[in-house]
Amino acid sequence: MTQGDQIEDSSAPLIEHLAELRTRLIRAVIAFIIGIVLAFAVAEPILQFLLNPIEATLRDLGDPSPTLQYTSPQEYLFTLFRISMVFGFALAFPVIAHQLWRFVAPGLYKTEKNAFLPFIIASPLMFLLGASFAHFVVTPLAMAFFLGFADVSSIFANLLTGSVQGLPTDTAVVPETAEGIRITFFGKVNESLDITLKFIMAFGLCFQLPVLLTLMGKAGLVSAKGLGGVRKYAMVAILLLAALVTPPDVVTQLILFTVVYGLYELSIFLVAQVEKRREADLRAQGLWVEDEEEDDDLDDDEPEPSQDPRP
Repeated sequence: MTQGDQIEDSSAPLIEHLAELRTRLIRAVIAFIIGIVLAFAVAEPILQFLLNPIEATLRDLGDPSPTLQYTSPQEYLFTLFRISMVFGFALAFPVIAHQLWRFVAPGLYKTEKNAFLPFIIASPLMFLLGASFAHFVVTPLAMAFFLGFADVSSIFANLLTGSVQGLPTDTAVVPETAEGIRITFFGKVNESLDITLKFIMAFGLCFQLPVLLTLMGKAGLVSAKGLGGVRKYAMVAILLLAALVTPPDVVTQLILFTVVYGLYELSIFLVAQVEKRREADLRAQGLWVEDEEEDDDLDDDEPEPSQDPRP
């Protein structure tokens, strides 16, 4: 066999893997496009659902008919398309994850498959839990903080009730009342949606912390002892994260800190369980080495001073 034939034979598996990767990517993209189309069909109800915290806050603050506006002809369409992209990916994620799994699984051992598969299932569930927490708890608090500084009673409601008299028909200024100038919230659709989506993405990703750290613990990259040793640094990092992704509201920041730090402690517990299970398996196979613990104990002991044998 010539050298050229050897090179050609060795490259055949690589070409087959690339062809399979192309097939998996094409199927994933097709699923993503179908998800976008399905999500666009119900994009308006989804938008109403996402903006419910803003509507509820405005009604609680006294606005009888909350209104959002868009200031360019294409803004509303692009807003619906943005929703379709996000929720289309969510709809297509099972197919995308399945294609990824079908591509990776043949190169894994059976034990690795059993270890990796639960994390593929847990990841979207934890993201959904974080997104739900953001929408139903965090976003209403943030909206109440942002909108609670101004009287958000509608100008048009004042006009209809007759509280403002003598307003010229050709004016576009904010009417002046006996109490002063009425400050009214006229929010844009895309900007209001942007705040909601940021909270959903931030908390959805934060809720991936136990999944990520547990997976790293299974791979031996982190340990429960190591995570516990950097607990104080983790607290500082979580506080900085809370200050960056939440509004300047102490209550919201404390909620985010409490939730994420609780997830960190949960991660330490899960990694410890992984280590105990690994130790039990190695002991059952007779492969557990006790010297590791003894070496750690010896490292902690201070070396005794050497004694000179000479008189």
